[in-house]
Amino acid sequence: MKRLWILFAVCGAAFALAAEQVADLSRDGVTITVDATPRTVDPARDFYVTFTVVSPPGEKVVLPDLRDRFQGFSVAEDFAEEPITDKDGKTTSVTRWRLEPEPFARRYRLAPFAVQAGDGLFATAPVLFDPPAARDDVSGAMEVDPSKDLPPLSWKLVGICAAALAGALLVLAAAYFIFRKIRLAVRVHRMSPIERAMYELDKLLKKGLPGRGFYKDFYVELTMVVRRYIERQYGIRAPNLTTDEFLRAAGGNEAFSRASVAELKAFLESADLVKFAGLEATPEMADGATSKAKGYLTADAAQPKEKKVAGK
Repeated sequence: MKRLWILFAVCGAAFALAAEQVADLSRDGVTITVDATPRTVDPARDFYVTFTVVSPPGEKVVLPDLRDRFQGFSVAEDFAEEPITDKDGKTTSVTRWRLEPEPFARRYRLAPFAVQAGDGLFATAPVLFDPPAARDDVSGAMEVDPSKDLPPLSWKLVGICAAALAGALLVLAAAYFIFRKIRLAVRVHRMSPIERAMYELDKLLKKGLPGRGFYKDFYVELTMVVRRYIERQYGIRAPNLTTDEFLRAAGGNEAFSRASVAELKAFLESADLVKFAGLEATPEMADGATSKAKGYLTADAAQPKEKKVAGK
């Protein structure tokens, strides 16, 4: 307890040096002074008020509880020191209050209070504390710099950016590839039967199947080029028919001349020998079959249009 009073005494001495007198409420021989630290109320800081009461010899002075007399403050705590009597018999009492200012209070003051001095009683005048300085009017200018601070450059950030860029490029490449595929499919679909047959034949030749020894696969695809052309041109489902079934259907269709049927028979039967009979083909045979397929397609496409109607 003794240490606590020593601490209060040290703090009191510091406040006495820093504080400025705010009001003198002395009366009837009783000296009452009010000091404040800081001099101006700051809502961001605690506000300290010190009461120093000096009573005449033999007279007791009593101050009431001032907790409810402070206006504009939310919290009030008091710290009282032990009274000190000098050689003349005067008694000095010091009481300190810690206050928390309210940010938007209209005024900060100590309301009048009653002081008991001996057998008498008197009321003090109100004490006003200096309020905070008025704020500047708000202008239309921005108070905060809107510029954004970029994160510091690091290898981790570089890696993240590189991965994001690579991902974006992959998405763009995939989208471009799909777009090209769709555009090519539309363009092929819009081709005439002979244009599409020539496109398929050129695509087959670029695979180079005979050069890699895949003769059977080459003949299967070569005959399908011709069969799909006939299906689109004449409406005969050639890809789904065997060679014999197709030749019978073509022989009974006036759109095919005897020469055309004979040419198709020779081409398809020679291809069947490689596809089904196990005949070993040679590059020369593959070239000859290609020439026959191209010759038939070119000659058939050159016929007058009125002859290319099934059933006539």
